[in-house]
Amino acid sequence: MGYFKLFLSLFRKKTPMPIAHELDAEEQAAQPTKRQIERRNRKRRNAAKGTRALIIDDSGTVVFALRRVLQSTGYTTLEAFDAESGIEIARTERPEVIFLDIVLPGMNGFAALRLLRRDPLTKNIPIIMMSSNEQATEQFFGSRIGADDFMKKPFARQEVFARLEKLVDSDSHLRRPTYEPTPAPGAGAV
Repeated sequence: MGYFKLFLSLFRKKTPMPIAHELDAEEQAAQPTKRQIERRNRKRRNAAKGTRALIIDDSGTVVFALRRVLQSTGYTTLEAFDAESGIEIARTERPEVIFLDIVLPGMNGFAALRLLRRDPLTKNIPIIMMSSNEQATEQFFGSRIGADDFMKKPFARQEVFARLEKLVDSDSHLRRPTYEPTPAPGAGAV
């Protein structure tokens, strides 16, 4: 071998030989876990076919992904790309559930949530807030104003169904959860 070929051989990538236990791990990773099998076999509580969901998000990608997931199980979707048009659609169409992004052009999601909760036509519609920021302050503030749940973006299909399943009642209708009022500190016995 000449010096030049020897020099080039120093820079060639060498392919590692597969190790038996690594192949087993790859094969094992391809097999579904016990938890995944249980989740897939579990009977899911779905809302009735034709249930209307309003998606308010300025990202066309998020709207498309959420529409695809919801329509795959029989939901009818309505879309808005800003809070103002989303509120108008909510008032006129009265969807059974609203997916509301926090960061929107113009009015933000918190202000929209506040208006939806104060409006007699929309105050009982379940609202799931969405954000790519998973900070506890956003979740706390959203729940304090009246959000029924919080979903982090990007989301997986099973997360969307888990959020919806928490809001489906025994009659396959979406309902806002009822909360027991918490007594004020010191308001107990006198």
